[in-house]
Formats: sequence, C-alpha cells, structure tokens
Amino acid sequence: MDSLHTSKPHVVCVPFPAQGHVNPFMQFAKLLHCLGFHITFVNTEFNHNRFVRSHGADFVKGLPDFIFETIPDGLPPSDKDATQDVPLLCDSTRKKCYGPFKELVIKLNSSDDVPPISCIVADGTLGFAGRVAKDFGIPDVQLWTASACGFLGYLQFDDLVKRGILPFKVVRRCQVVS
Repeated sequence: MDSLHTSKPHVVCVPFPAQGHVNPFMQFAKLLHCLGFHITFVNTEFNHNRFVRSHGADFVKGLPDFIFETIPDGLPPSDKDATQDVPLLCDSTRKKCYGPFKELVIKLNSSDDVPPISCIVADGTLGFAGRVAKDFGIPDVQLWTASACGFLGYLQFDDLVKRGILPFKVVRRCQVVS
C-alpha cells in the first residue's frame, strides 16, 4: 500500500437504497473526499446498476481514493427502471444485508489497495451496518438524510399515530434496528 493510502482516514458510506437517501449520501461522501478522506461508497447491486445506466460505466469506476462497492439487497430481480417496493426493501435490508456487508468490511480491511476502515457512516435506518461496525470495533455514525422536521416526525411517529394526529391505522415502515 502506498503512502497516499496510509495517510488517509477511510470512511465507508452506506445509504439506504432509495434515491432520497443515496443522493444526499453521495454529496456527503464527496465533501469528505474533498477534505482528504478515502471513501468507499456502498450501494445495493440494484442501485449500482442504476448508477451505471444513468451516469455511465466510468462514473462507478471511481478514483483511487473514492471507490464504489456493492452488496445485494436480498430482493428478487425486478424491472431495472422500476422503483423497488419500499416496505419490502426495508424488511429485506434489515434481514439480509448484515452478512454481505460484514464480508465486504473483511475484504476492505484485508486489502492492500485501501487503508483500514476508520469509520462507517450509515443511514440511520440500516442497523446492520452499526452491528458490523461493532463486530470489528470500528467507530460508526448514523446519518439521517431527512430534514430536521422529518426526523423529529419519524422519532415521534408511533406517538403521533396513537394520539390520532396522523390518521394511519396500519403503517408499514422501516424500523431502526441498532
């Protein structure tokens, strides 16, 4: 490994696989990269393929210090242009992404091409990333891509439904698992 890699902290960014999460995470990753961090941006295979279709194959080739990796989302193949079913995606990422992400962390930390992982920054709804970070003693941070108002609403969602402020009787949503 060259001295460029040994001197840079390495942040692994893991957005929830939906456009409203991936785009802010990409902006965050680019900012960190400009500040001198080595970045590994982790997409699901489905979203990685969407990146290729929308930005071209060169986009996901990345740079020596900004790389793209993928993990499966656990869902069966679907229409390449369709939006995935969000409740199914929430359930699948919660149940099926821990193992593939753990394998990716092992691969990255044993590679001579990238520095050891300094921190994992994951979407607040992706508890599997925090569990993997804990398994390896890697610091982790949750990034919430919602507005402050949206985040507060999310935190108080169940109470708002119970009090009748939100008129939902049965709601399927992503559950935060730590």
